[in-house]
Amino acid sequence: MIRRELGAFFATLGYFTRLPVPAWVGYSPDGLARAARYLPLIGLVVGGFGALVFWLASQVWAQPVAVVLSMVATIALTGAFHEDGLADTADGLGGGWDKAKILAIMKDSRVGSYGVIAVVLALLGKFALLSTLPAGQVVAALIAGHAVSRFCAVSLMATMDYAREDDSSKARQLAARLSPGALLFAVVFATLPLFFLAPEQALPAVALAVLATLWLAAKCRRWLGGYTGDCLGAVQQVAEIAFFLGLGLGI
Repeated sequence: MIRRELGAFFATLGYFTRLPVPAWVGYSPDGLARAARYLPLIGLVVGGFGALVFWLASQVWAQPVAVVLSMVATIALTGAFHEDGLADTADGLGGGWDKAKILAIMKDSRVGSYGVIAVVLALLGKFALLSTLPAGQVVAALIAGHAVSRFCAVSLMATMDYAREDDSSKARQLAARLSPGALLFAVVFATLPLFFLAPEQALPAVALAVLATLWLAAKCRRWLGGYTGDCLGAVQQVAEIAFFLGLGLGI
């Protein structure tokens, strides 16, 4: 039981980050099918790494520089996995006019104008929001933002169907509908870092992240009838930015 869950965690870590995993884990469709519940925990790992880089950099440089370095660190750690999903989703929803066309655009490896604009605005938004937070709150904001936003992506997997009907997507193995127990498991890791934030900050931050998730989920449901792996990445990015926006309201 413990070895199986460790295998699922490491499978998630290997899939969503560039971190090395033990050789015994290998590749297992069953392991990836259980991976989604660990996404908020992966968020804690990624956010924690970004927070560590920010804290170390802030000892030497001004806060905006430390923020940039922390963003570079998290992007390098994930291989821009979620940013790529945001770009593909923006291109698909922006340039497509029906489900088939949108899915074809999202699968295209080329990045269009909608995708470039979405990623640039996302990066600028994160930089501006984190740079204006009090320096002492950025560490907790990074950890909580990465965990909560990944839970927002997981929520789509518990409430929506997978949109692609073929097995061409790498995210297909993750597309099994989450059970209530798995969703509750994910909630625990998404909630833990919120205790390091004041309630007047955490509540609006979570509320805006939820609203952003509902907005983008509604678009995916309307145009695609469900979600894809790119949609999950887009939700993570949009929810993360919305979370940081909410933190700014509580200052």
